[in-house]
Amino acid sequence: MGGFELDEKWVTYAPQLLLLVVWALVAVFLAEMTRDFYHFLSHQWGPLQRLHNWHHRAYKKDFSPISTEVYRQAQLRNDAPEAIFMMVVLGTMAALTGVLSLWFGVAYSAACLGAALLRSRGLLSGSDITHEPGVPLSGIPSYWLVNRTYHWRHHFDDTNAYYAGLFPISDKLLGTALSLKGKTVAVTGASGTMGRALIKVLANAGAKPVALTTSGAQVPGAVKTLTWQAGQELALQNALHKVDILIINHGVNVMAACSPQAIEQSLEVNALSGWRLMETFLETVDNRTGRATKEVWVNTSEAEVNPAFSPLYEVSKRLMGDLVNVRRTNAPCIVRKLVLGPFKSELNPYGVMGAEAIARCILFLARRDIRNIIVTVNPLTYLIFPVKEAVQAAYFRLFLKGQHERAWDRAGEQG
Repeated sequence: MGGFELDEKWVTYAPQLLLLVVWALVAVFLAEMTRDFYHFLSHQWGPLQRLHNWHHRAYKKDFSPISTEVYRQAQLRNDAPEAIFMMVVLGTMAALTGVLSLWFGVAYSAACLGAALLRSRGLLSGSDITHEPGVPLSGIPSYWLVNRTYHWRHHFDDTNAYYAGLFPISDKLLGTALSLKGKTVAVTGASGTMGRALIKVLANAGAKPVALTTSGAQVPGAVKTLTWQAGQELALQNALHKVDILIINHGVNVMAACSPQAIEQSLEVNALSGWRLMETFLETVDNRTGRATKEVWVNTSEAEVNPAFSPLYEVSKRLMGDLVNVRRTNAPCIVRKLVLGPFKSELNPYGVMGAEAIARCILFLARRDIRNIIVTVNPLTYLIFPVKEAVQAAYFRLFLKGQHERAWDRAGEQG
């Protein structure tokens, strides 16, 4: 009987307990969104900006403190007022709505205030995990939660971006999860329809586009043009050291051809040359700044999952997509896919979208840290592609165990 009564009580109270936990998590989320709003406001409003500047003055590039005194002042002048603001906002929300669980947000904010005050006294410095001092960047910027590499970009890449403190959703909403300002962005296939469109919108976004072409033709908007050929990817290595973002965008469409020469050309241009170029670029990524600032974007096209009315184009683009997913399992920087629907070009006379509109959509989504950027008129792609990617990513992570020696490993040991 006692066990039966216990089961009855559990059935009665379990939903209430679950609801309490959910509301507590919501309260913490709201507290963090309040922190991000305060942080954003601190970059816009003079009085708060003067206080917040102490936070930016406190750290060297490896997050070690400039001085103990400046670090402690930063805790008092920035972190403590920020936590008080969180407490006031969450307390007001709890009082006005009558939702008791919101007081968890107040308690969470109070804990943040206590930690800031203790750090200002030289205690609990290890609790500041996004500012862990003196070690190399140990991972790529996280997608779901702000990690040290993600936050490093706010301090040393662009102080007017990457505002999020714990949940990057605020940056995704604001379009500040990626800054292109001043970035050197190299685009292959730059003389083609999509390449020219990307160069144009990148230049308008404040980036410094570099055109990589096989013809050497000048591309309007590019700050520099480099000539290269498939099979000569290593010749670009020195130039790629100075590139922040590499967009692999070149390709060929042999349409209905199926000769050995057509097969070889499709595989070489659409997959193998792009893979070699990606590997060459990844060798330039170091773990001091490269993990945070460097990226690869690969145009694999919608042909990864849907017919393109060109079998060899589909086969070669799917191969490139698979190679990208293999490399994503241990890539030293962010690797994005551009999954683009049919746009009218020399490669695809059946296209229905405009290249420049697609290029603007790519930048809009990249600034929100979308890592599989889908731009198409086909609704099935938005359903099929994420499922295919999730299954394949899980499979590759389960069975791939190879380790890659990279230059950034050695650079980190030497630096």
